[in-house]
Amino acid sequence: MKQQEQKHYSGFVTIIGRPNVGKSSLMNRMIGEKIAIVSSRPQTTRSRIMGVLSQADYQIVFLDTPGIHDPRTRLGEYMMHSVRDAMDGMDAVLVIFDVTHLTDNDLTIATDMKGKKVPVILALNKIDLASPEEILAATAKAADAGFDEIIPVSAKTGSGVDELIQCIRKQLPEGPRYFPDDMITDQPERILCAEIIREKALRHLRDEVPHGIDVEIMKIEQLSDRLTEINATVYCERSAHKGIIIGKNGAMLQTIGTEARGDIEKLLDTHVNLKLWVKVRPDWRNNVSDLKNLGYDI
Repeated sequence: MKQQEQKHYSGFVTIIGRPNVGKSSLMNRMIGEKIAIVSSRPQTTRSRIMGVLSQADYQIVFLDTPGIHDPRTRLGEYMMHSVRDAMDGMDAVLVIFDVTHLTDNDLTIATDMKGKKVPVILALNKIDLASPEEILAATAKAADAGFDEIIPVSAKTGSGVDELIQCIRKQLPEGPRYFPDDMITDQPERILCAEIIREKALRHLRDEVPHGIDVEIMKIEQLSDRLTEINATVYCERSAHKGIIIGKNGAMLQTIGTEARGDIEKLLDTHVNLKLWVKVRPDWRNNVSDLKNLGYDI
């Protein structure tokens, strides 16, 4: 008797939410690998990032998007365009709220989703920072917004994440494996390295400096089987910011480079000689040519 083939389910799930609700952290937790940088700074994610979760009977393709905000620069307009673009052809939407800071502005996202003819799932994130009473209150407030499912989770501890994944899995249609089992992202190594450097800069820089920086990988050269040299440029918008990024006697840039090199070595599985430069590009976030050179498809 012929054995019945196991059904396979697959689909594309767009992740949306306001800045700082933990979208990238939650996707990293679900994938099981760090493929999107995270920081406490708003608008850390600037482009759509794909993450792939493959199991025996399903494959979920997540599309992490920039935080929804009112753009004030051409870069901001690009970020919001990437959110709208990620909504095309999805099989489900995963909305993320910060359970400790749920506002009416968050709930407007649910209103915007009512016209989508796909399941809309809400993840109430950061329950590790909330009391049981706060979680119940936030769940009750979100229940009237019309979500298909509401799952309290913590991207930090992993609580509720398995339940969330199974909830998403149940919403997927039957379908093929769109990507190989060992593929977890579509981001090339050059972009991942640049983002790692930017993440370390975001961690250590303050005030307005982080919003005006970006990183470009100028060269990746394999010097031997166990050594790769990477040259990267950190761009900022003001001369005063350049001095802050470099720091006294180069201390800040050295700190950024040392931390970035450690993560890049784990990514590439080799020793890395990382060389960083800092250059000023005035108002690059509003310059179409600069944005295109930095990889933003304006």
